[in-house]
Amino acid sequence: MLDVVVVGAGQAGLSASYHLQRLGTEHVVLDANPGPGGAWRHRWPSLTFGGAHGIADLPGLPLGTPDPTEPASAVVERYYGTYEERFGLPVVRPVRVTRVTSDDGPEGPLTVTTDAGTWHARTLINATGTWDRPHWPHAPGRETFRGRQMHTRDFWTVEDMRGQDVVVVGGGTSAVQLLLALEGVARTTTWATRREPAWTRAPFDATWGLDVENRVRERTLAGLPTLSVVAATGLPLTPEYRRGIERGTLVSRGMFTRMVPDGVVFTNADGTERTVRADTVVWATGFRPSLDHLAPLRLRERGGGIRTDGTVVDRDPRVLLVGYGASASTLGATRAGRRAAFAARRRTA
Repeated sequence: MLDVVVVGAGQAGLSASYHLQRLGTEHVVLDANPGPGGAWRHRWPSLTFGGAHGIADLPGLPLGTPDPTEPASAVVERYYGTYEERFGLPVVRPVRVTRVTSDDGPEGPLTVTTDAGTWHARTLINATGTWDRPHWPHAPGRETFRGRQMHTRDFWTVEDMRGQDVVVVGGGTSAVQLLLALEGVARTTTWATRREPAWTRAPFDATWGLDVENRVRERTLAGLPTLSVVAATGLPLTPEYRRGIERGTLVSRGMFTRMVPDGVVFTNADGTERTVRADTVVWATGFRPSLDHLAPLRLRERGGGIRTDGTVVDRDPRVLLVGYGASASTLGATRAGRRAAFAARRRTA
């Protein structure tokens, strides 16, 4: 039996493993991907390192200054792979965790069942992020739409939408980046958001990051579901985004009220309707925490979320969550990995 099983080898999981290694804690990192990079390895090639928001340093090995025109996916895949090798981290892949159970009460070992066997551990650090849980909000008439619908999780290249009328749904950075990438490629683009875009001129520095974490932490302490990142951070009003607003590309039309076979329908304040033609609707509507494998442990509160104090789950202190709630951002994940490693060490010492 191991002291710790870490699930996920993204930023938070690698940070946890690094510190566990330094603490001399016996552990393994189970990762569902075929190679290093975490969720970054799935990002579309046109998202460059220079255009990505927040690729953070891992402890003990700074990222450095990669070519800003290189795809972010390639940068992170190389960086994480080098990191795993440099520190000899015990990453096993591809291994998909299907469920975590406990047969001997709250003080007994945890059983981690996977598609590649079973592991037993005193403590579990869960670092599965959100990539496997794309959020598809309800949309009246969706089943009648004859065009193509995709989530940004499945997007790969704007060339697939050349000459098309495209509606992009969502108020986050993925939607903004996609709309800008479609300029000069799509015939038309329409931005649909439930609320006005939350543009902010606040500097995205350490103080801003801590403020965001504190706001998100209030919800996790209350056992409420986590909010989307943009709901807590806002959108940075960069010069590039400001120019997109001036061109009319980054101007929200509000949210459509229903979908029809050849497009979407917006309803004006006076009740009149306007149909916007669409060949493709892209749902840039974010993700939810990927935690289904933890369901047998019954960690959720009445409010629907999992209450944590730091990284420790209130209902089961054997389980530590990193990359969840306040640590879901790139600013918080590395610190959360360290906190979880030390909490796991205290529990297993």
